[in-house]
Amino acid sequence: MVFRKPPDGGWGWVIVVVSFFTQFLCYGSPLAVGVLYLEWLDAFGEGKGKTAWVGSLANGIGLLASPVCSICVSSFGARPVAIFSGFMVAGGLMMSSFAPNIYFLYVSYGIVVGLGCGLLYTATVTITCQYFDKRRGLALGLISTGSSVGLFIYAALQRELIELYGLDGCLLIVGALSLNILACGSLMRPLESSSSPPPEKMFVDKVPDQYFVYHEKEKTVEENISILEKGYIDEKCVNNGPDCKQDSILNKNALSSINVNEKDTYKKKVVEQTNFCKQLAKRKWQLYLTYWKETMVLFKNKVFSALFVAILLFDIGGFPPSLLMEDVARSANISEDDYYMPLISIIGIMTTVGKLILGILADFKWVNTLYLYVTTLLMTGVALFAIPFAKSYLTLAMLSGILGFLTGNWSIFPYVTTKTVGIEKLTHAYGILMFFAGLGNSLGPPIVGWFYDWTQEYDTAFYFSGFCVLLGGFLLLLAALPCWNACTSQSSKLPPNTYSYKVASNS
Repeated sequence: MVFRKPPDGGWGWVIVVVSFFTQFLCYGSPLAVGVLYLEWLDAFGEGKGKTAWVGSLANGIGLLASPVCSICVSSFGARPVAIFSGFMVAGGLMMSSFAPNIYFLYVSYGIVVGLGCGLLYTATVTITCQYFDKRRGLALGLISTGSSVGLFIYAALQRELIELYGLDGCLLIVGALSLNILACGSLMRPLESSSSPPPEKMFVDKVPDQYFVYHEKEKTVEENISILEKGYIDEKCVNNGPDCKQDSILNKNALSSINVNEKDTYKKKVVEQTNFCKQLAKRKWQLYLTYWKETMVLFKNKVFSALFVAILLFDIGGFPPSLLMEDVARSANISEDDYYMPLISIIGIMTTVGKLILGILADFKWVNTLYLYVTTLLMTGVALFAIPFAKSYLTLAMLSGILGFLTGNWSIFPYVTTKTVGIEKLTHAYGILMFFAGLGNSLGPPIVGWFYDWTQEYDTAFYFSGFCVLLGGFLLLLAALPCWNACTSQSSKLPPNTYSYKVASNS
């Protein structure tokens, strides 16, 4: 399918609006799952580590399955995938209201809702990139705030629905709201023009003539045609009796004259299809080999290797507060009368502010995006170390706002990846990094919950989280030091397709 030039406007702004609401509706409940987490703890009586798996799966499974999500959107298009995923998210939320145990929630809420969110994220980003080129950064920034606004609103909404209708009623209503994704998905009109010739036909036309010479295939075709001729003559002899000899001679002559061209055409078609399959299999195998070679080249880049470790450790340590902060407040014996706003809502609104401000800072030429990202990691680690010392709602609210703002560094992460590996390798590298980010999202909350089950307090858990984030930040800072560039310039030349990060972004 041939795509037209991105219009950078027009119907593209409708795509931005519906993509914003799609991310708002699908990510609102999973990101604000901390409110539901408290209810599941009371309802099922399981440990905090085991219960935390529900929210971590819902937020991590979409990133872990990002390669599969990309293949689905590429194969079927953004609109069908968005509509199908809307049913997945709504159905998973409604099924969760009937969950008899925590294991049922692993499937209904963790896997079904999480996979639906991953598909919707890929669909919204893909369709937005198709409609925008010059304003692509602005468009992607606008739709990415949908999840943060959803976190802010759904945290208060789910708490209110639980008080009015209970946990089951809350999940049913939230699932019904998610059905609006179907309306948003139906407006994702693909940006396509007339269809191009089928790829199979183009590949077959390009098969060289020398591949058409296969003696075994020719022999097999001739034998099949001889059998057909013999069967036809025998049938005529049985039906016509003594006249069969004369008819057989005439029919043989007729068949021989008619089947000359048919044999050549059939032989050519068989050989064409056989060699097309061989060439396609060989091409696919070469693509797999190329993919792994490029992956190994990426990991030879010391900054990329440090970046992959940093994003993994950041999500292991930095994601749990958005899930567990409400339980931290309850463990600190903070009265509900002191609550002016849910802590998760504060994290959500400050994440939106952080995405916008950090994204604007990254556009300035005098700002080094890698150092900016490292700064957010180090500050996040310090804020996590401070959580055990917070014993009032005010201090927890301040720390929630700081952590939410720093979590907005997701908006500059693509900038850092591009500077590290180059625009040519961005898609490949970003997919690998998102996989490890999803792994960190999935492991972080259960690890913190297990620390609580082991020590019966959150202090050790958040010391561990802060240590993970600080370690990732220091490793990335060490890999990006200017002295490495000097050592690299004095050493032998880098192999082709190997990228090194230049710390001075102005140079």
